[in-house]
Amino acid sequence: QVQLVESGGGLVQAGDSLRLSCAASGRTFSSNAMGWFRQSPGKEREFVATISSNGRNTYYADSVKGRFTISRDNAKKTVWLQIATLKPEDTAVYYCAASPGPLIATMTGGYDYWGQGTQVTVSS
Repeated sequence: QVQLVESGGGLVQAGDSLRLSCAASGRTFSSNAMGWFRQSPGKEREFVATISSNGRNTYYADSVKGRFTISRDNAKKTVWLQIATLKPEDTAVYYCAASPGPLIATMTGGYDYWGQGTQVTVSS
């Protein structure tokens, strides 16, 4: 079993920055790629960013490339999503997810554990 707990969301202004955190417990964190997804009302959950188990490889959705940065600390069993220059269209519930393997993954099916999500609301 893996437990993922996200934090750091909130109501922010357009142009602000935010850092989301995801604390993991359970199986060996350092063996698993991690990812961030988001979901807006009425829309499907979409991929945002992923990082390999050793942190050397990352990949981003085109819509967030250049503004979002994913990072991790295996000793702390934590993954972060730094968001810069927030836009109203970034408003969503952001979910952290753990993959069963070490390689980056962009599809929801590539992850077997999910957090409960943290709401990010960006006002214009």
